[in-house]
Amino acid sequence: MRIIRSAALAAAIVVAAPAAASDKSWDTASTVGVGALAAWSIGVPAVTGDGKGALQAAGSIGAAYAVSTGLKEIFPEVRPDGSDNRSFPSGHTAAAFGAATSILERRGPGEGIPALALATFVGVARVAADKHHWYDALAGAAIGTGSGLLLTHPLADRRVAIAPWVDSTGGGATVAMAF
Repeated sequence: MRIIRSAALAAAIVVAAPAAASDKSWDTASTVGVGALAAWSIGVPAVTGDGKGALQAAGSIGAAYAVSTGLKEIFPEVRPDGSDNRSFPSGHTAAAFGAATSILERRGPGEGIPALALATFVGVARVAADKHHWYDALAGAAIGTGSGLLLTHPLADRRVAIAPWVDSTGGGATVAMAF
C-alpha cells in the first residue's frame, strides 16, 4: 500500500508541474514517468512473489516498444522540434501504457487507475516537450494498451495467449490456445 501511495504522490507532483516548464523539463518528466511505470509494473509483482505477473508486464512493455519502434521505421515522420524523423508513434507513451495496462490487468483498478493517469501524463508530456504530435501519443497509447491487454492476464489464468511480433519485413501475432 505504501508503494501505491508513493506512486500516486509522485504522479501528483509531476502533474502539478507548471505549464511554463521547458521542453527539456517535459522530456525529462516523461522519461521519469515511463521509468517509474516500468519499475512499478515489473517490480511490485516480483517483490510480492508474482513472477508470472512480472514477466507479463515486461513482455507487455517490450512488445509495445518493439511495435512502436518498427512503426517508426515504416512511417518516418519529422518530430515537431525537427530533431529527427522518428516521431510516429510515441515509444515512451507505448511503453507507459503497456506498463499501466499490465498493472490494471494484474493488480486491479486500485493501482491501475493511478497508473493509467501517470501513463496519460507521459503522453501529454511528450507532446508538451515537442517530441511528438498529439496523434503520435494517441497511437502509442493504443499500442501500449493493446499489448497490455493481450499479454497480461489477471491472476485467474486464461487459456488463450496472443503475442504480437515485428521484424524487418513485417509483423503479426501468434495465438496459442489450450483446450
